[in-house]
Amino acid sequence: MGRIRHPFADISGGSPHRTTVCRVTQDSPQQLAQDAAEKLAELTGVDRHDVALVLGSGWLPAVDALGEATAEVATTDLPGFSAAAVAGHSGKIRSVRAGERNLLVFLSRTHYYEGKGVDAVVHGVRTAAAAGCGTIVLTNGCGGLKETWTPGTPVLISDHINLTGRSPIAGANFVDLTDLYSSRLRAMCREVDPSLDEGVYVQFPGPHYETPAEIGMVRAIGGHLVGMSTTLEAIAAREAGMEVLGISLVTNLAAGISGEPLNHAEVLEAGRAAASRMGDLLGRIVPRI
Repeated sequence: MGRIRHPFADISGGSPHRTTVCRVTQDSPQQLAQDAAEKLAELTGVDRHDVALVLGSGWLPAVDALGEATAEVATTDLPGFSAAAVAGHSGKIRSVRAGERNLLVFLSRTHYYEGKGVDAVVHGVRTAAAAGCGTIVLTNGCGGLKETWTPGTPVLISDHINLTGRSPIAGANFVDLTDLYSSRLRAMCREVDPSLDEGVYVQFPGPHYETPAEIGMVRAIGGHLVGMSTTLEAIAAREAGMEVLGISLVTNLAAGISGEPLNHAEVLEAGRAAASRMGDLLGRIVPRI
């Protein structure tokens, strides 16, 4: 099997998003992603994937609508990955054939609050880039600040606010985040489903849910969706030159809006209830990317 070209090796041309040069060195996070991509190609029998999807809490039932699964591997079979640590995440990576495209579907992610470090959080994204993916779809389950967003409502992410205080980029590598969540892909999604709304996603470190006062702060700074994932992955995807589409599944109203306490079981139940709609949405969007 030929060596997969590493997307970080030369970022001086090509995509307009590739604005930095990230050196690949032995034992670097990028080299670990390269090693994982080569092992992935060996285990799946697919030399190159085209589009990656990261499925958040509650999104698992939607994956079957994407196409025919040609292979499935455990994340722990690949260098740099650890076992899934959150309910609703399966710890699997699935290779799916959809028309002429090979999709790489991550059925789990590593969250920042697991304490494994930022590189572990974005390792899946970097592996997808090393495997050839030029586009990534990042999904999540989140709290919504608009009362019209009932549980099970999908919302396009138009921008984000990263409250983790961290970045996956090391050193003086200055990456432009203008239009991080591709306006082209969002327009394409609205052609598929004109009812889709959009909003600004705000990531808190977690694992505790936000307080009502913190939700008041989010509203004041222009946020519409709150969760514990996605922003670090999106930044890493942009660094690698990937085009990013973000979709949140509103699983509950944010803290203090409904007066009800928050719990993870509610997140998973909202995902199960919306599974058919989410599967149909992804099934119509992904082939057009």
